[in-house]
Amino acid sequence: MPWNQPGGDDKDPWSGGPRKQGPPDLDELLKKFTGGLGKFGGGKGKGNGKSPGAGGFILLAIVALAFWLASGFFIVGAGERGLILQFGKFKTVKNPGLGWHIPRPIQSVEKVNIDQVREYPHRTTMLTKDENIVDISLAIQYRIKDPVDYQFNVRSPDVSLQEAVESALREAVGKNIMDFVLVDGRPEVALRTRELTQQILDQYGTGLEVTTVNLQGSQPPDEVQDAFNDAIKAREDKERFVNEAQAYSNSIIPMARGESARVTAEAAAYKEQVIAQSEGDASRFSQLLTEYKKAPDVTRKRLYLETVEDVLANTSKVMIDSKQGNSLMYLPLDKLMSQGQSGSKGMNQPSSSLQSMPVQRNSGSTTRQPLRGMRESR
Repeated sequence: MPWNQPGGDDKDPWSGGPRKQGPPDLDELLKKFTGGLGKFGGGKGKGNGKSPGAGGFILLAIVALAFWLASGFFIVGAGERGLILQFGKFKTVKNPGLGWHIPRPIQSVEKVNIDQVREYPHRTTMLTKDENIVDISLAIQYRIKDPVDYQFNVRSPDVSLQEAVESALREAVGKNIMDFVLVDGRPEVALRTRELTQQILDQYGTGLEVTTVNLQGSQPPDEVQDAFNDAIKAREDKERFVNEAQAYSNSIIPMARGESARVTAEAAAYKEQVIAQSEGDASRFSQLLTEYKKAPDVTRKRLYLETVEDVLANTSKVMIDSKQGNSLMYLPLDKLMSQGQSGSKGMNQPSSSLQSMPVQRNSGSTTRQPLRGMRESR
């Protein structure tokens, strides 16, 4: 029991005797401890019987050896790899599960998680091909694909990743203009950055694999943000006008094609009509030629009369009886002209009414002279 516990009678906890005042004797305590081990191992001490026997040392060595060997067991978790080192040099790789290695200081194990996806945010300012400045923010996701290279080939693989991303992004942005980086080419810039970063990491032998590069933001500096917004608005207006023009084109082209088809059909019909009429005229002329050869005078006279009939059918005519003398007559030419104009408008309409015009003789007497009716053209 503790020395200061009530009821302890102020006794020594090892010997049960009265407790000495002052610090304990370390040599005496060591002799008592080794003597107890000697009795436990069955050995006999020399002198005062308090020195340990050989059996106690053997048992102690066996227990210590067992603990030392047991310290070599280890467990590699799922998604991990165990790297066995012998005197600090890599020896082999252990897969997930229970394993054992020669305990320290001969061998040791280092566990590396190869399934964990790590994320590295990166924000920087880059210069484009057209000498404009762009603020870019990235999120890089990566994992360990080769634990041996990751652990032993490069001193600081994570720092190497940061430098590789910086170099790859500088090349991807520097070969493109500002508008491409900010608007249209963001996916391509992210893809190109991932490819270049992976090439650099493989050349260094870092054992890292870049799984994803997300271009979270790309924008011009704040000083030119307003001008850039105006440029974006103008580009959107351009696209809207192009879409409207395309819609109008899609609506007007079918109408134009329909009109073209209609005109083509009308032209074809007119062509057939003209050809048929020409063929009819040619046939009529051939028949007329045959009749003319049979009776030239009669045919010539008939053609002359038909031609005169056709000419005079649609003109205004005034007929005067010449047997009444050489009286001077007054003809109202203004009315004749007006009738001629009205007659030209209705030239295809037949007229069967008789027209009479007032005739004034020089003697002052006015009479009406009947006019002959006009014959209509056949």
